[in-house]
Amino acid sequence: MKHLRFLIAPSLALAMAAPAVAEKLSLDQISAYLNGIGSAQTSFTQINDDNSISTGKLMIKRPGRARFEYDPPEAALVMAGGGQLAIFDLKSNEPPENYPLRRTPLWVILERNVNLKERDTIVGHSYDGTATTITAQDPKHPDRGTIQLHFTDNPVQLRQWVIQDQSGSETTVVLGEFKRDVQLANKLFNIQRLTNIVAPERDDD
Repeated sequence: MKHLRFLIAPSLALAMAAPAVAEKLSLDQISAYLNGIGSAQTSFTQINDDNSISTGKLMIKRPGRARFEYDPPEAALVMAGGGQLAIFDLKSNEPPENYPLRRTPLWVILERNVNLKERDTIVGHSYDGTATTITAQDPKHPDRGTIQLHFTDNPVQLRQWVIQDQSGSETTVVLGEFKRDVQLANKLFNIQRLTNIVAPERDDD
């Protein structure tokens, strides 16, 4: 479970073909792209700081909801919903670790109205000829680490993010092709519902 803590802090090269005509995306373009995501689903590959690799499926239902389902042998599930981010260890009967979603890197892409130009957390905006990268860091809490989001154009798509935590450890998440406007039931993001199943309250009497 230790490597899942990257979601509460924060390489592999971008696994994609270069677009035919690539150019730097503006913060307005990226904001419009993120705001345009209603629901989406994709596969992901996570490269941990110790070079171990995890895979799984990511589901997003904006605003405020996401679900990371890890493939075996991982027995983990990460869920964002109801203003919280929860990390479940499905091998245990213990409640999940819970954190305020606003204090996690995922808030950058899950908040209701994304306006990157207005955010004082954006500390970098660069282009390497293939992808546009924005770097976010909480100026009031730089000890919480940074997140770098990598986007390509034609069409605009989020391809990966890299999270660096306060110790300098990095975790990279590479995303597959997005399936947009998919039907995702709200119960998939209901943290309390899953908590009741995984760790039901015990009767001590």
